[in-house]
Order: sequence, then structure tokens, then C-alpha cells
Amino acid sequence: MSEARTDLVVVGLGYVGLPLLVRAHEIGMRTAGFDISAEVVAGLGAGRSHVADVPHSAVADMAAAGFRATTDPAVIAEADAVVVCVPTGLTDGAPDLSAVRAAARSVGENLRPGTLVVLESTSYPGTTEDVVRPILEESSGLVAGEDFHLAYSPERIDPGNEVFGVRNTPKVVAGVTPLCAKHGVAFYGRFIDTLVVSRGTREAEMAKLLENTYRYVSIALVNEVALFCDRTGIDVWDVLHCAGTKPFGYAPFQPGPGVGGHCIPVDPVYLETAGVSAGFDFRTLSAAREVNERMPHHVVDRAERLLQDAGIAVEGARVLLLGASYKPDIADTRETPALPVASGLLKSGAEVVYHDPNVPEFAVGERGLRRVEHVEDGLREADLAILLQDHACYDPVRLVASRCLLLDTRGKLAGENISHL
Repeated sequence: MSEARTDLVVVGLGYVGLPLLVRAHEIGMRTAGFDISAEVVAGLGAGRSHVADVPHSAVADMAAAGFRATTDPAVIAEADAVVVCVPTGLTDGAPDLSAVRAAARSVGENLRPGTLVVLESTSYPGTTEDVVRPILEESSGLVAGEDFHLAYSPERIDPGNEVFGVRNTPKVVAGVTPLCAKHGVAFYGRFIDTLVVSRGTREAEMAKLLENTYRYVSIALVNEVALFCDRTGIDVWDVLHCAGTKPFGYAPFQPGPGVGGHCIPVDPVYLETAGVSAGFDFRTLSAAREVNERMPHHVVDRAERLLQDAGIAVEGARVLLLGASYKPDIADTRETPALPVASGLLKSGAEVVYHDPNVPEFAVGERGLRRVEHVEDGLREADLAILLQDHACYDPVRLVASRCLLLDTRGKLAGENISHL
């Protein structure tokens, strides 16, 4: 094994890990990455990025400077700092920490004294201390806080955000001991502008869950307001415009067809799970989840009513979904509301196609939906189009001019043939 040292090895080379590596490379760190996906590793080795926010040129620059991606966890043994950025999703609706546990074992089996280990994956309070630490200590024979340094720093990556990135997004850092925290601060302070030191890892883990749960609950509130306004004939978009002019005491959120992405629909489940473990009932979360999970069904119901009111049978109706990703102008379809909307329409017998310039393939279960290459062609053929995502490529003038019915779930359009959420 080579005795050469690497400043940073990132475990998990996805939408969190790869931007972190790019930023570390920018300030001259020697970097390497470990991932269990041979496809991801091969792509990075060929200078190709699989993350939308990271251009191919950035990967090529890293490779030219000595960066290497590998499926061999032995690379971890060369690291001064190891940052774990593996996914923490749901399996059967429950938190799944299998990737975190596997990553911790790989790190522990290759851990050297003096190394800083940081977990960035989102999870419930206690994960760093009660899940990761025992695995690291058992598999390495070393003691956290004495032989190596262990910290937690929740990721704050926002895909598609052109203003805030790794460098200028404040970074929360916590250690299992004060000395561990100091090592974490010293590490991140090399390439991140603002650091926020948390009292402990549980507080930092809880802060991450609170950030995204705040958004989840706020979105649920405006979604329920939208449902009420639909029933009572109130223009919800005018309500939101007026409320949004208040310069204090109000943070604007927008209703929509559902909640998508890796964080917002998932993190509240981790918080609810932590509550159950503590014998605490997060009633606000339960109510918010009920509302947010209702929205795709509301979109399907609205679509069916629009078709029926126009004298078009739902069964056999041609429906075009505009936007398959969970947020504008990205290719990410994780937890996208387009999936339950498409599923509901298919169950009603509609013929469903989609247009999204960023998503080349989209499937409901094993059934792939036909992708319309040109939005004008799709509008010409459709009985009803549903604007699920307001991508920049969707020109409101052209959409409004289409002959088909159009259901706008984003409040962007106005016209005789336009109906809103």
C-alpha cells in the first residue's frame, strides 16, 4: 500500500460528495473518492460528471491534478480526512441507514490513527454517536476522540442553485468531543467561508432535520390553503401574491402538485422516527404529510374534472405532463410528484406522455412513458396538458396559445384555456 497521503477522501460520489471534492480541489487539496458504483467510478475516471451542478471540465481538472475515483476502499487508508456522503433514504416508508452502516465499516476497516472522519449524510439525532461511532471503533480498534477524530456536518447542497454552493453556504460542524469539533472546523475552514459550530452532533443532526421539516410543513400549509381556495372559488395565487408583499413575519412558499426531492419528503420521516423512539408524537408532521401526499391525487381529480367538463372521456384521453423532475431546470426525479400524478392518470385509463428537456427517460413502475421531443408537438396532440414543473424552456405565451386544455399547478399562466391548481 502506498504511504502517500491524501488530504481528502470522499465516500459516496453523488450530488453531495462530488461538489465537495470540486471545492476542495479548487483550493489545492489532494483528493480521491470511493464509491460502490463501478459505473460512477468509470465515468469519473473518463472525465465525465454524472451530477448536473458539476461540469465535465471540473472532473477533468481534478483528474489532471491527481484525483482518482475507485471502488477499492483501501484508498481510505491514505486519507487525512474522510467525509461520508452516502444516501439516507426510505425503505417501505422507514429510514434506511444501510448505506451509512456499510460506509462506516469500509472507513473503519481502513482507518488510521489521527484521521478526521466526518458524516454529512442526513439522519436522525444520535446517528453519529450511536450508529457510526460504534462501527468505526469496532472495525478499527481505535477510539473516537482519542485515536481519531469524529465529526458531523450536515450537507446543505441545493441542486440547481446558482447563488449558493459549497463555498458560500454556511456550514454547521459538530464533534463527538471538543477536540474533534476543532479538527472539523480546521478542515472545513480551508475551503468554506462561514462555519457554525454546534454544541454537539445530536444538535447538528436535529438542525438539519428542522431545516427541511420547516419547509415541508410550510409547503403543506400553502397546499391546504390552495385546496380550500379551490373549493371556495378564491384565487390562491392572488392570495399568495398579496401575503408575500409583507416585509416581516411572513416567508413565502408556493403550493404545487406534491413535494419532491431527496430531502424534503424524506427528512421529516427521520424526525418522526426519532420522535417515536423518544415516545414523542410530532402531530404537526403527521398533518403535513397527509396534506402533501394528497396533492398529486388532487391534481389527478382536477384533470379528470376538466376533461369531463369539456365532454372528453378520461379513458383514452391524451394527457401531456410538462416537467418530470422535482424542481425546475434539473434532471433529478427523486420523489417527484410527476410519478403519482402519472400513475393516477394511467389508472383512470388516460394515455400519458411527458415532456422534459432534462429527463430522457421516465417510467411508472416498469411502464416507460413516451417522451415528447418537441413541446409544441405534444401540445398539438394532447387533450390536456398539465404544467407540473416550470422549467425555463416553457414559454408562457406559447403554452397559452395551445389548443388543448391546460392545468397549471405552478401559477405561471393566464388564459381562457388555463385552469389552476
